[in-house]
This record gives sequence, structure tokens and C-alpha cells, in this order.
Amino acid sequence: MAKALVIGAGIAGIASALRLHKKGYEVTVIERNSYPGGKLHAITQKGYRFDLGPSLFTMPHLVIELFELFDKNPKSYFNYKRKKTICNYFWDDGQRFTATAAKNDFIQNASTSFNEPIEQISKYLERNKKKYDLTASLFLEKSLHKLSTYLSVQTLKSILQIGILDVTSSLDETNKSYFKNPKLVQLFNRYATYNGSSPYETPGIMSMIPHLEMEYGTFFPEGGMHQISLSLYQLALDQGVQFNFNENVQEITIKNHTASGITTNLQSYEADFVISNMDVYPTYKYLLKDQKAPEKTLSQERSSSALIFYWGIDREFPELDLHNIFFSADYKNEFDTIFNKKTVFEDPTVYINITSKENPSDAPTGHENWFVMINCPGNYGQDWEALKQQAKKHIISKLDSILKIDLDTLITTEHILDPVQIETDTSSYRGALYGAASNTQFAAFLRHPNFSRSIKNLYFCGGSVHPGGGIPLCLLSAKIVADLVPKIKDHE
Repeated sequence: MAKALVIGAGIAGIASALRLHKKGYEVTVIERNSYPGGKLHAITQKGYRFDLGPSLFTMPHLVIELFELFDKNPKSYFNYKRKKTICNYFWDDGQRFTATAAKNDFIQNASTSFNEPIEQISKYLERNKKKYDLTASLFLEKSLHKLSTYLSVQTLKSILQIGILDVTSSLDETNKSYFKNPKLVQLFNRYATYNGSSPYETPGIMSMIPHLEMEYGTFFPEGGMHQISLSLYQLALDQGVQFNFNENVQEITIKNHTASGITTNLQSYEADFVISNMDVYPTYKYLLKDQKAPEKTLSQERSSSALIFYWGIDREFPELDLHNIFFSADYKNEFDTIFNKKTVFEDPTVYINITSKENPSDAPTGHENWFVMINCPGNYGQDWEALKQQAKKHIISKLDSILKIDLDTLITTEHILDPVQIETDTSSYRGALYGAASNTQFAAFLRHPNFSRSIKNLYFCGGSVHPGGGIPLCLLSAKIVADLVPKIKDHE
């Protein structure tokens, strides 16, 4: 039987393993850590459960189709519910806004709250939908690096309508062309952080990201975000995929310009195909040391990272929901500080995720589990111990002011995740959450492809390669890889 090896049990690695197993390959996944899921992990501390990685679940059909691939009932493994509220937004001047999942309600409420014409908001959202419909099959579902992708009617249609994609203007410029209220512009600018970029640099085509939330909805998985990776891991086990944990891959074996296996700290493996779910930068630097690396691609600007405080809170806050944003009063300066000054901004935008709102057992009765995150630069050798203390002070001051509380007295337990730890735990270069940043109009085309141009039978999946980071795009990267790997009969 033809064999495939997957390096890394992140969600893209698990999904790739499932899809290759379905194609008839004998699949083994090698994972350095003791657990599956990569960034999609969790901890329990003093009665509080915290998701350590991604906190937003959208496009659940990309998870569900993996169960359906094997004719399994997804509900036997995995359940989730749709949220009626997308996010609660807070500003320093006391204004608050609840973004509802129902599009018409959102338009009406946003029009009232921000004094913007209903027609203009509707026009903006409709244009976002058109951007997605025109580009999804090209940018998200196929390899951008294969000629066959461009030989289609859909691609031609996209090219002929490139003017509406706003690739030559920034997301901020695009949003300002629709709205006068700076708060509504800021609300839509924040979607640049979904791929670790700056709204003042990333192209306006990224305005299609809020369309995904409104079209497909936002969801909460029963058991928390970690349950997504755990359920797919269980499915893979049930199908016969082999997982070897606590095993560190040291080299990808190359013979005659062809990947033929791997060597780990424990043993060597032979395989017909090798798929790396490891960040593409360390894949080349450490696993392919004797091979010519695509230096131009690897030298691209990295995405932002995150500084996350996991706090047990000795109180409940009815004004908060699963997702909450407390905006900086100087958004442009915040992103300049992150990407250019490479440090933490003194007035950061604060995101709070509280899963105990949906799953009460995630915190003791009367308490809440706060996942408190700010965007920050990757690890460039800064003094992170000092930065963490500064950031904590600024975050608490901001939340105290807006929520009228004394937060420091409510924190019962704390765990901190910084870019250094993210890099250590997940091999993400510089702790970047999304691989390369998308701060240029050509960023989508510059991401590393899902295959090697110089080494046969070597493929790549996960957030550091095409089409990008985040759960949906990682799952799509696995789908692209599975489409690129030959069928068994073609291979033999």
C-alpha cells in the first residue's frame, strides 16, 4: 500500500491525513507534542477551562464534510450551535454596539448607532459578498501556483471584474470610501487581524472576511474550540490513521530530488509522499537544511502574534458575550507600533473570549473564564517579561475604565501565552499566528504553495502556506493538498 507521512498533528495535518487515507494511502502522523491539535489546544487551571488557540469558529461545513467523507454522522463526534450575537464592541467614550448575526438587524442597528445610511451599509455588504463569490474558487479552494487554476471560466470572470475587488486600495481606504463614521470604519478594519495584518496595508479585498461571518455565521462548539481538533483526531483514529506523539522530526529524506521519508529522534520512515503541517520556515531551515530554500518567500514580513492572558474572574458580566472587543482610541498608531516599532501599544485593542457564557462548566459557579488577547508583534528578541507586565497594566486600566470595575481584585488565576511560547509550542516562526502577513496587494500570490517546486512528492498544509491562517483556511489547505497528491492508481 502506498504510504504518506504527515509532519504535525495540527488541524490541517489531521485533515490532510483523513483526506489522504480516504484516497487509499496508509497514513502516519508524526507530532512533536504529546497532544493533537497544534494551536487548537486547551488547558484547565483551578476549575477554569481555557482554549489556548483560535477562539472563533466559522464555516463549520468544512469540518462536517470530513465526517461525511467517511459516511459518519458528524453529531456522533461533534456538535455546535449558531450564535445570535457575533460580537459586542466597546469604545472609550462609552459607546457600545452589538453586532447581530441576522444581517437585516445588523444593518438597521448599525445605521442607527453610527448614523450611516441603510443603503450604504447594504451596498458595502453586498459588494463584500460579490468579492467572495468571484474569488473563493481561485484564492481559497485551489492552488494559486498551478497553471490549471487559471484555465477556467470562473478565473476569467474574476479577472474581468478585478476592479470591484479593491486590490489596489487598503482595507482602511475601502472602508472609508463607504462610511463617514470612524467607529464603523474601525469595526470593519478589525477584520484585517483575522489574517494577522494591518488594515492600513492589507488590500481592500479583505472586506470579504466579514461576509463569511454574516453569510455562514459564527458558532460555538460543544466542549469548546479544542473539541474541533479532538473530534477530527478521533475520526482519524477510527479510520486507522496512525499517530506517533512525542516524536521530533529531524529531517525530510530527499533522494533524486524526491521526498522519500523522514528521520525522527526515534527512527526513520519511508513513504511515497511527505506532507509538512509544520510552519514552512522551520520546515526549510531545519528539516531541509541541505536543500535550496525559497529565500524570497521565507523572508516575507511575518503576521502579527498575540499576547494572551487567561484569567479566572470572580464575577459574571451580563453585558459581555462569547466575543467582545474593546477598541483602541488610536487604531492606526496601534498597528504602526505592532508592525513597524515591533512592540506593544500603550492603548491596545482588547479582545475577550468567554466560553463559560456558552458552556457554564468552563468556570466555577458565579465565575467566568476570560481569554484576554491583544495583537502584538512576533518575537524579535524583545524583553517579553517587561512587555507582559506593561500590557497587563494597560489592559486592566482600559477594562476598568470602560466596565467601571476593579479588575485586579477579580482575577483568581492567571496563565500567559506570549509570542516566545507560541513559537516554542507550535514551531511558528517568530510566533506569527498566520505565517506571512497579507500587507501587500499581491500577498495571496506570494504565500508558499502547497507543493514544492523543486522536490517531488513533498507537500505543505497549514496556516503558513496557501491559502492562509485560521481554521477554515487551514482546512482548505488540506483539501488542496489532497487534490494535488495523485490517486493511488495514478501513482502506481
